[in-house]
Amino acid sequence: MDKTYLEPEEITRLEEAATNLRDRLLIRLLYRLAPRKSELLPLNKADIDFDNSVIELKLLKKRIRIECPTCASQLSRKARFCPACGNKVEEVVSKANEQQRLRRLPVDPETLAMLKEFVDRGGPAKDGRLFPIGPRHAWLIVSELAKRAGLPELVNPETGKQRGVSPHRLRDSFATRAVQHDDSMDSLRMLQEHLGHDDINTTMKYRKVAGKEHKEWYTDLSDSLRGKN
Repeated sequence: MDKTYLEPEEITRLEEAATNLRDRLLIRLLYRLAPRKSELLPLNKADIDFDNSVIELKLLKKRIRIECPTCASQLSRKARFCPACGNKVEEVVSKANEQQRLRRLPVDPETLAMLKEFVDRGGPAKDGRLFPIGPRHAWLIVSELAKRAGLPELVNPETGKQRGVSPHRLRDSFATRAVQHDDSMDSLRMLQEHLGHDDINTTMKYRKVAGKEHKEWYTDLSDSLRGKN
């Protein structure tokens, strides 16, 4: 059967394939916290609250606002006339606004102990970053460890295309496992907050991915529907 996410035992194999504590910690945090790469890679040891078992993640988002050059009203990307002043829009004005978002995520005791060991060993860089690497380097680490662990290719549930194990696939695996554990609306709202999704519909897609149980249930039921038992 084509796989769309990694099982917990496969995550363990992935982590155990690491030959150093930093890479093992990278895998651990990508799965246990399910952050975006852009949130995890800037993580500083000062962002870890060991007393309260919490990590603070920062995400810098750049939003583009498109405005009418005449009245500065906001426009859609395809607007040809301004709905506010009625003038024909020949050339729009684009403005970039940067917003920093902060999220505080709880950390389990085992992962917190691993973080403390890493910090005590002097693992972080001089500027305090735990992972002074770029997104491409992080992707290569995860991809190489997946090959070393003998993990299968994963399938994109939306396109059906195969894809390798990557940092975002660990985030997907966390979210899918969370939905399998509890798919109530209250739990989905909590998952939305944990993942930092603006829209609950983005979180709801994991309910569909985790729906293989529905398929298995229907397969078992189909014989009965045909009057075989």
